[in-house]
Amino acid sequence: MPGRPLLAVLGWLATAVAALLIGLAAIRLVGESISGTPGGVRSQGEVRALAAGPPSAAGVTPPAAGPTPSGGAVTSAAGARRVLAATGGTAVAECGPSGVRLVSWAPAQGYRVRDVDRGPDEHVEVRFAGPEGEDELRVVCVGSPPVPQRRH
Repeated sequence: MPGRPLLAVLGWLATAVAALLIGLAAIRLVGESISGTPGGVRSQGEVRALAAGPPSAAGVTPPAAGPTPSGGAVTSAAGARRVLAATGGTAVAECGPSGVRLVSWAPAQGYRVRDVDRGPDEHVEVRFAGPEGEDELRVVCVGSPPVPQRRH
C-alpha cells in the first residue's frame, strides 16, 4: 500500500496549485476594478481636458485657453466657466441662461464623490467624503462667473 500516501500527496499538491491559481485570478480581477478609471488617479493633462468640458457639436475641442487652476474664469459660448476648489476636491462650473451647471468634478486624494447635483439650476453641489468627514462644494451664479456659496 505504498501508493496510497503518494496519491494523497499528489492530490494535495493538485488542490493547492488550483487554489493558488484561482486566488491569483481573483486578486487580478479585484485589483483591476479597484485601480480602474472611475476612482483612479488622473494625470494633469486629463484634468485639464475635463476642465475644458465636452467637445463642441462640430467635434472640435474647445480652445486650450480654458479655466485656470487658480480659479480664473473664462467666458465661452455657453457662459462663464470657473474652476472652484474645496478641501474635498475641485469642480468646474458654468453659468448659462438656464442657471449654473457642473461641467466636471474630481475628488482630492483620500476623498471620494458622495453625491452630485450637476444642474442646470439655481445652485449645484458636489459632496466629497473623506477621512475628515464630508465636504460640500455648492455653487451659484452671481453676475456672470460661478461662485462658491457659503452655508450658514
